[in-house]
Amino acid sequence: MIRELLKERRIYFDGGFGSLLQEKGIKPGEPSENWNITHPEVITAIHREYFEAGADVATTNTFGVNALKYSEDEIDKILYAAFSCARKAADEFDGKLIAYDLGPTGKLIKPMGNLDFEDAVNAFAPCVKAAVKYGADLVIIETMNDSMETKAAVLAVKENSDLPFIVSNAYDERQKLMTGADPEAMTALAESMGAAAVGMNCSFGPDKMIPVLKRMMKAASIPVIVMPNAGLPKIENGRTVYDITPDSFGDIMAEIAELGAAVLGGCCGTTPEHIRKTREKTEKIPYAYPERKNICVVSSYSKAVSFGERHILIGERINPTGKKKIKEALLNHEYTYILQEGLKQEEKGVHILDVNAGLPSIDEKQALTELVYELQSVTSLPLQIDTKDYDAMESAMRIYNGKPLVNSVSGEQDSMDRVFPLVKKYGGAVIALTIDDNGIPETARGRYEVAAKIKKEAEKYGINSNDIIVDPLAMTISSDSESALVTLDAVRMIKEELGLNTSLGVSNISFGLPQRNIVNSTFYAMALNTGLSAAIMNPFSDEMMNVYYAFNALSGKDRACAEYIGYAGEKNEAKVEIKKDSITLSYAIEKGLAEDAAKLAEIMASDMEVMDIVNGHIIPALNHAGKLFEEKTMFLPQLIMTAEAAGKAFDVLRKHMQKDTSDDSKKIVLATVKGDIHDIGKNIVKAMLESYGFYVVDLGKDVEPDVIVEAAQGCRLVGLSALMTTTVPAMEETIKKLRARYSGIKIVVGGAVLTEEYSKEIGADYYGGDAMDTVRAAQEVLGQ
Repeated sequence: MIRELLKERRIYFDGGFGSLLQEKGIKPGEPSENWNITHPEVITAIHREYFEAGADVATTNTFGVNALKYSEDEIDKILYAAFSCARKAADEFDGKLIAYDLGPTGKLIKPMGNLDFEDAVNAFAPCVKAAVKYGADLVIIETMNDSMETKAAVLAVKENSDLPFIVSNAYDERQKLMTGADPEAMTALAESMGAAAVGMNCSFGPDKMIPVLKRMMKAASIPVIVMPNAGLPKIENGRTVYDITPDSFGDIMAEIAELGAAVLGGCCGTTPEHIRKTREKTEKIPYAYPERKNICVVSSYSKAVSFGERHILIGERINPTGKKKIKEALLNHEYTYILQEGLKQEEKGVHILDVNAGLPSIDEKQALTELVYELQSVTSLPLQIDTKDYDAMESAMRIYNGKPLVNSVSGEQDSMDRVFPLVKKYGGAVIALTIDDNGIPETARGRYEVAAKIKKEAEKYGINSNDIIVDPLAMTISSDSESALVTLDAVRMIKEELGLNTSLGVSNISFGLPQRNIVNSTFYAMALNTGLSAAIMNPFSDEMMNVYYAFNALSGKDRACAEYIGYAGEKNEAKVEIKKDSITLSYAIEKGLAEDAAKLAEIMASDMEVMDIVNGHIIPALNHAGKLFEEKTMFLPQLIMTAEAAGKAFDVLRKHMQKDTSDDSKKIVLATVKGDIHDIGKNIVKAMLESYGFYVVDLGKDVEPDVIVEAAQGCRLVGLSALMTTTVPAMEETIKKLRARYSGIKIVVGGAVLTEEYSKEIGADYYGGDAMDTVRAAQEVLGQ
């Protein structure tokens, strides 16, 4: 029903729950979902008030429910009570819907955290089953700050129900998720996996969401959601309040509606009056369903790459064909060399990395899945999953963080029958080879017809034709002197008549010939001029890269020739480059190459003082990574892998240290406060502090104030974390008890609901807006 309604008009969701329950007397740290059972009349009354205010959809009071926290029996009881409360209120009105509210687990998924991807899917699955059982009309996946956890939630919904779902993520002031994804990347992922709508909630007030909304409106072909907080929290007369009034909130939401937002609601601090004013001030604003965007996008965990705007370079080097070292790495499941190969291609300027693990003597499913996982831990580039093994393809697509490019499907019916269901389920764009059951057509028109057949078949699965990228196959001119012309004619025809993007494996054109780079680069230039969208190519070929940068400058795609000038300048500079098979400790740490970092630290410790290695190599590498993170050119996954690599190096060096590094002079106590199970932020801070050599006592999550106070004995700095509005009072209580027990102790706090001003109001000394803020606080308090 939600999809049909969104075709007709704007939809209104309800607003905040936690802040209202605080007013109703919920205790600090008490799980709000328990009130469905213990105080059903309060929950029903809140739903009723939102419906009376104009909400079309009630979200169940289940944000904190998942199988990591509750047993399946407990989940069933909580959801039965939650849906009973919501349904009782909805039945008093006509046409109201109930959305099952699915929130984050509070953990980071591997490799950034310690939660296995399948465990995340399984944490959500019983909740979805219960939601179906008790009559959900749809699922809202909300406040997700990690693209991988978002994907896990989506798969749990798709694999356990037929319910429509919408995806709402929490963006920060950088217009990114905590783990680095930008609005375009999340739009690509959610839309490709079949979301009915995509958007944003929480984090800040409606005015701060407008820049993210504008970006999403340019990218999305599905409705966009905006559910802001009521501004920023502050304390007045001992109570937490938010600084945007319902009337002002409604005014800004009217601007948001004018920009095209289709689903409006509220998050922390909003009340039925905020929703009432939103509906009053937006209901008469004209509404239109978003236009279909004719763009093809693939994405990683942090960035989206669009085909058609600029020519796309796909690095071909991660392929065992003719590459002895890659074969050995795959056979031994030792991927360090392959990771380095990927990073070097990224440094050369490719936009996507092709990943092929096809060897007859290995388990390709295992190898390809491991390789995709490892590569995504060190590079933010989207990947092209390159395999003919359908089981390997599905396994890699399932754990891929983002919207992958899949290589490939063909016009053979069996290929389309196997590949298109995977693209429909997991999302993705796909390379389409112009070969069918009759082989490779000899003419350009014949290849065009195969492409047209593939496009038509994809549409049966609901796959957007923009996500089909046709490879009309470059055949070697050594056996057919006309083959290049046929391929180029097919590129032109497919682009002009079918409106599809194209890609070629350029080097195939010269197979069997000497001095292949000469032929490859000339053919590449011809293909670019014909309108080729992307090329699978060798970025270490100067001839190929020369053509790429020169073509962009000559065709007006390189404004003021800036990229060409930069490229030419690099070629002319006499600069020291990292040898292909030799890297430094600093480089290994910055790139997150943990095994290399450990090996290099061991080698250096044989003839250098430990502290010289720490102060001359490890700390500068960490500081440089921190600077890049603060400048928004490095993102959280990369920062975490940098910290892990530094940690591996420290582990090696500790064996050579004469004194214990776990003394109280560098001791920091960390905890997520009572009632809060979300420890992502705390765990990230822990990793960064330990990488800098601090000794961290991690008390975990949902920690009683008195436990924190006892653990802080002899400690000069304590770090506290809270994600939920309802657990901030527990943080304030903990701070008061720490102050009463220890004079001079310093406290740093962090969490999605906090601001610098709010942190000061509850008694903290420092506000940790991100992990590096906490590192800086530790350096100030404890010294480095």
